[in-house]
Amino acid sequence: MRSKRPILLVEDDLVDRMTVERALKEIKVANKLVMVENGEEALDYLRDPTSEKPGIILLDLNMPRMNGIDFLKVAKQDPAIKRIPVIVLTTSRDERDRVESFNLGIAGYMLKPVDYLQFVEVVRAIDMYWTLSELPD
Repeated sequence: MRSKRPILLVEDDLVDRMTVERALKEIKVANKLVMVENGEEALDYLRDPTSEKPGIILLDLNMPRMNGIDFLKVAKQDPAIKRIPVIVLTTSRDERDRVESFNLGIAGYMLKPVDYLQFVEVVRAIDMYWTLSELPD
């Protein structure tokens, strides 16, 4: 069963944020979507005791201030954050990014398609994973 917790989207590109939001609505995901623009903002949100912890984090890699890899290096060392599943959602086809992301404990690595309908299918696959996974509390 899908968690009722929010989804944390770590993405600096406004168009990509709007596309994720639209795709989630299209596949009828009702969870609150929290959006931040970089890894620093994500850590601030995750460490804020008044913020509801997300059930999943959707993470872009290429962002200003603190990119996705640097975010993972910090987050996966923090006992309060490290068990939250992270799905990388990126345009990076760089094998080094993929290997380093998995080495840092991500749950999945998805490429952002340019075509909207294909993008919806990627988001649907993430939703299916999230719905079927037995995640720790």
